[in-house]
Amino acid sequence: MTNLANHLLRTAAEHPDRPAVKLDEQVLSYAQLRDAAARMATLLRRLGVEPGDRVGLQLPNVPAFPVACFGALLAGATVVPMNPLLKAREVEYYVGDSGAKVVVVGDQMPDAAREAGATMGVQVLEVGPMGPGELPDEPTELIERDDYDTAVILYTSGTTGKPKGAELTHFNMASNARTSAETLTELGPDDVVMGCLPLFHVFGMTCGLNASVLSGACLTLIPRFDGGKALHVVGRDRVTVFEGVPTMYSAMLHAPTRGEADVSTLRTCVSGGAAMPVEVMRSFEREFDCIILEGYGLSETSPVASFNHPDAERKPGTIGTPVRGVRLRLVGADGEDVAEGEIGEIAIRGEGLMKGYWNRPVETDDAIPDGWLRTGDLATRDAEGYYTIVDRKKEMIIRGGFNIYPREIEEALYEHASVAEAAVIGLKHPELGEEVGAAVVLKPGAAAEPAELRAFVKARVAAYKYPRHVWLAQSLPKGPTGKILRREVQPPPDLVH
Repeated sequence: MTNLANHLLRTAAEHPDRPAVKLDEQVLSYAQLRDAAARMATLLRRLGVEPGDRVGLQLPNVPAFPVACFGALLAGATVVPMNPLLKAREVEYYVGDSGAKVVVVGDQMPDAAREAGATMGVQVLEVGPMGPGELPDEPTELIERDDYDTAVILYTSGTTGKPKGAELTHFNMASNARTSAETLTELGPDDVVMGCLPLFHVFGMTCGLNASVLSGACLTLIPRFDGGKALHVVGRDRVTVFEGVPTMYSAMLHAPTRGEADVSTLRTCVSGGAAMPVEVMRSFEREFDCIILEGYGLSETSPVASFNHPDAERKPGTIGTPVRGVRLRLVGADGEDVAEGEIGEIAIRGEGLMKGYWNRPVETDDAIPDGWLRTGDLATRDAEGYYTIVDRKKEMIIRGGFNIYPREIEEALYEHASVAEAAVIGLKHPELGEEVGAAVVLKPGAAAEPAELRAFVKARVAAYKYPRHVWLAQSLPKGPTGKILRREVQPPPDLVH
């Protein structure tokens, strides 16, 4: 029997006075975080949360997130993290699909969760940056869960249909956090980890929050990323481990204050979430005299699956080799291993592999037909076992480390009365990796300007998703069955870099 929250209880017993989480001058020690989480668990139970119930979290990177997250886990609940940028209808879907009983939301946040709560009849608990203003005096004792009970449901979209909830078990999350802390970032109680990765994202939750708590390290938080602010915090808090997506490294590299930054304490930098341009990596390493280790993973794998390990040769441009407890293969369309040197789809199995998609047995079987997760990422493997991603089988767009799925944006465009057809594609971007573009065919006799369509979608999806570039087309390329072929959509010449 186990519960991911045991990490917090053990560390608080061993290092009660060490700082657990920081937000500028506000600090929670491990004892304070444990106590706040235990009383948060009592509050959730008074709101009717029972073991196995789902609790939504729509919070930025503030101490209230770990308080609420570990509070829900202590109560035996399943955590459903949600991007703070989601709009009301997106929150409604997450809440409705997961069956969340309570949603915890920041009191400075937009009204999306409140609107969704009212529509869905779900309780919304508003909290300040450090947690609820008042908590019950009585702490809740940890409610044990089984290794294979679901700890977290992380929503991840597919190329078709609605987002699916990846069920990650207590064992999945604990194993990946331990592997990350022990073999990748080599964390200990004296470390300070930069918490600028969103905690609602599996990368930030596992490698930032859970790995830090497991190791007794301090997690210093930035609610809204800014390159100059990040450099300031590295110096101020003596950060030893920085974890980010490529756009964060680029932002720090181009920050006006980069020449004044004291980054002398940095010993490990980790990049994931999207492929890091080798030139950005080399420029950052030259500027700040440090090494960046790149890895790879998915929500479905808790997330880290492969990594350029600190005790092995680093190969820039690769995603390294499989991490402890994980196996990778390259397979063809028939599910068999491809020949050495050929391109194949990455298939993964191991300790981090999800239980399945929440209430979606058919999609689960499609994704894991034989015990191996089909990732949709195409790669090669060299003689030393290092993997290099060459393309994506799926048509997902990765913008600044965030996954965006064309179908969702197209469906928002189709809601506009003038739109007949739409195709959403990724456009190369020097810093974000990709930007979102949309080709639109209007209905006969209808009129709409690209700016109008852009604003229409912006009002309906999270801010990082809407297409910055919209252009009108006479027609869209189609296959023999009439299916729109996104891969053949050509953007206007001025958008091609």
